[in-house]
Amino acid sequence: MKILLHDYGGYPFTHQLAKTLVTRNYFIEYVYSVTTQSIQRTGFFPSSRNFLQSGINLSHSFAKYSYLQRWNCEIEHGQKLASKIITSHPDIVISANAPLDVQRQVMKASHEVGAKFIFWLQDAISEATRHELTKKIPLFGTLISNYYTLVEKNMVKRSDRVILISDDFVPLMKHWGVNKERITIIPNWAPLTDIPVFPKQNPWAATHNLEEQFVFLFSGILGLKHNPEYFIQLSIAFKFFLDVKIVIVAEGAAIVWLKEQKEKLNLDNLLLFPYQPAEVYPQMLGASDVLMSILNSEAGSYSVPSKVLSYMCAGRPLLLSVPLENLAARLVIKNDAGKVSSPLKVTHFVDNAKSFYFDRQSLIRMGNNARKYAQEFFNIERITDKFESLF
Repeated sequence: MKILLHDYGGYPFTHQLAKTLVTRNYFIEYVYSVTTQSIQRTGFFPSSRNFLQSGINLSHSFAKYSYLQRWNCEIEHGQKLASKIITSHPDIVISANAPLDVQRQVMKASHEVGAKFIFWLQDAISEATRHELTKKIPLFGTLISNYYTLVEKNMVKRSDRVILISDDFVPLMKHWGVNKERITIIPNWAPLTDIPVFPKQNPWAATHNLEEQFVFLFSGILGLKHNPEYFIQLSIAFKFFLDVKIVIVAEGAAIVWLKEQKEKLNLDNLLLFPYQPAEVYPQMLGASDVLMSILNSEAGSYSVPSKVLSYMCAGRPLLLSVPLENLAARLVIKNDAGKVSSPLKVTHFVDNAKSFYFDRQSLIRMGNNARKYAQEFFNIERITDKFESLF
């Protein structure tokens, strides 16, 4: 059986699924976007008799914050992917994390070649679009978001199967008229075997003189859904704690602003690094005492930032500032794997950080709970069984 697995973002967990399916004698073509990735998430996995890895390159650079240019990039990606589907004639197409204009073309091409189409729904994109556009361009934003709601609704209804990452989506699917028999819930995960627990004394920590420091660490994209002011306030709060470092591993416009604030406020405890190579990622997480993730109050309720799941593999407690209804918040609270505060209350975020610093026993307990959750729910063989049942 030939399966084309498309992940627009090229996340490690979908790549792990592709590699595991290969071991079960499926032919897998794993397709992802090269041009649109801020972080090169997908590692190299050599082609073989049963595996082909295809990165899609666009004809021009990706302008994430320009609606028109981003839309043009998405259309081009969809066209190239649709052409690939028509050429390769897979039996099954699974598509995740794709903008709706990409997903629409993927579904159309799948149906043209008679392939079974599985919509792997990571978020209600049309709902996110509505929230963003109606604030920035109220009249036209409403019209555009109504259009994309109709597009997404029709696509999930016409999909052969729909994978949801949480049962939180079930009421929306019911509202949209999706047959419940075609719905399967498979929560996201992180590749546990790729993120072993590293001791704090490790080569990456030693290189950056962090072995004897108490480290709050953030790693990932800092985009429109993130307010970097939280890291400034945290750095100010610990400015005179000589053994504390706030480590931010990211790139983009927010990093430029953080550098300016660091110099302006003389925040020597704020350390800024560019993205690190994938091979040192587990060491980098191991250098931390607490791992951080933030989302603005406008962020969706359903999606879990992939970094949160990766953090849980690392066996470190989590410090989150995310909407309390967000799935990540509920996951961390339910499993006693960290501390969560609302994005509207930066003082609570700082207070939670201080409680970690002064209560070292909570670090051990919550870090162990995080790793325990990962070990229980990120077993790739059991996860692959669930996907295989859809074929």
